[in-house]
Amino acid sequence: MKTKIISQNPSMLVLRLLFLLLTVDLAHAELRVEITQGSDSARPIAVIPFARAGLSAPLPIDVAAIISADLQRSGKFAPVEQNKLIAQPQTIEAVNYKLWRMAAVDHIVIGQINMLSSQQYELEFRLLDVFKGQQILGFKYRETDKTLRIAAHKISDLIYERITGQKGAFNTQVAYVTVERQVGTQPKYKLQVADTDGHNPQTVLTSTQPIMSPSWSFDGSRLAYVSFEHRRSEIFVQNMQTGQRDVVSKNAGINGAPVWSPDGRQLALTLTSGDNPDIYVLDLSTRKLQQVTRHWAIDTEPSWMPDGREIVFTSSRSGKPQLYRVNVNQGDRAQRISFEGDYNANAKVAPDGKSLAFVQGNGNVFKIAVMDLQTGFVQPVTEGVLDESPSFAPNGSMILYATQADRRGVLAAVSTDGRFKQRLVLSEGDVREPTWGPYKR
Repeated sequence: MKTKIISQNPSMLVLRLLFLLLTVDLAHAELRVEITQGSDSARPIAVIPFARAGLSAPLPIDVAAIISADLQRSGKFAPVEQNKLIAQPQTIEAVNYKLWRMAAVDHIVIGQINMLSSQQYELEFRLLDVFKGQQILGFKYRETDKTLRIAAHKISDLIYERITGQKGAFNTQVAYVTVERQVGTQPKYKLQVADTDGHNPQTVLTSTQPIMSPSWSFDGSRLAYVSFEHRRSEIFVQNMQTGQRDVVSKNAGINGAPVWSPDGRQLALTLTSGDNPDIYVLDLSTRKLQQVTRHWAIDTEPSWMPDGREIVFTSSRSGKPQLYRVNVNQGDRAQRISFEGDYNANAKVAPDGKSLAFVQGNGNVFKIAVMDLQTGFVQPVTEGVLDESPSFAPNGSMILYATQADRRGVLAAVSTDGRFKQRLVLSEGDVREPTWGPYKR
C-alpha cells in the first residue's frame, strides 16, 4: 500500500539455427549485473541511505542501494557513490541545497524506514530537486520483509518517470533459459524468471529436453514456450500463478516461435505447411488456426505490431534471411522491409511500434541493430560476435539480448541508442533466450 506525501503532477530460423548445450550446475544461481559502458549524458543524483526508526536488527535489504543500482542500470542516471556523498541528510530541513548545487548534483533522494510491528515496516521517500530547492515527489508504503525489494523497485520507477517523463521498468521481470549438464546424466533445461536486476530467480519448468522461445502474455500472467519433452516440438502455455500448463500446438513437423498478440487472445507461431514453415495465428479460446503466409520459403520468427493487425517476420524468400511485414487479415501480401546486409532476422517490435530490434549478420559476426520503421534507417547498437534474441523493455528504453563473454553465454542489455551497455552474468554457467516481461498489473 502506498500513500502520497505530496500532490503534484508526477507526471528461428526454423526453431533457431543452433541451441547451445551448456555445461554447469546452475542451482540457485542469480544473474549479476555488470555495467560495461556508461553514458556521458547520465544525470547526477544522490540517493542517501534511508534513516531507520525503531529498528534494532539489520534490514533484509538496503533499500537506498537498490534504488541507486536501479537508476544506474537505466543508463540515464549517475548515482553518487555512497562513500563520496558530501552529506547524508535524513530530513528536508537538513538539506543544504547550495552545497549540493556546488557538487553539481541535480536531485537528491531521502527516506526513512519505520518499524510498525514484527516484519512490518512503513517506508517513506522524498525526491528533491536541488536547483528548485524543493520536494517534487514523495510517497509512503506499508511493506513486509518479503515486499521491501519490490517497493524499492517501485520507488525507482516513480523517480525515473518523474525526472525523465518516461515510465520506469524496474519492477518488471525477465524470462530466460538455462541448462545444467553433468557427466553421465541427461542435461537439465530450465525456464526461469527473475527480477530485472537478476535477483529472485524462480524456476518455471525443468526438463531433460530443450526449452526454447519463451514469450510473455501482455499482462505477464502466462508464458508461452517451445518444449521438446516428448521428443518433438510442442508449444505450451503456462499460468505463472497456478503453474497449470497446456499444450496449444503439437502438429506434425515444426511448432515454433510463439508470440502473444497485444490483446492476449492469440499466438502468432511457426508451423510446417507441407515441407515449408509458415506463419500462423492461433486463437487460444477456439483453437482455430489462421494461415498468414503461404510461400515455398522459410517464414518464421513472427513479432506483432502494437495494433495487432500486422506481423513482422523473418523469411528466406529473397534467398537469404530478411525481414518482412504482413497484414494478418489480407493474405500473404508481405512487403520486405530490410535491405542492408545479407542477414537480417529475429526482429522484435518496440512497444510504441516505431522501431525494430533485430539480428544483423555479416559473415560470422552477428550484432543487434535497430531500424526506424518510418525512415528505414538502421543503426547497429552492439559489437558482439554472436548477439541474438533481442527483446525490448516495456518502456522501450533498453534492449535485452543474448551474447557471449569469455566463452560463456550471458545476457546483456543496451540502450536503444547504443550508448549504455551492461551484462547480466550467471554466477555459474550460461544463459540464453531472454525475453523482457511487461509491466505488472
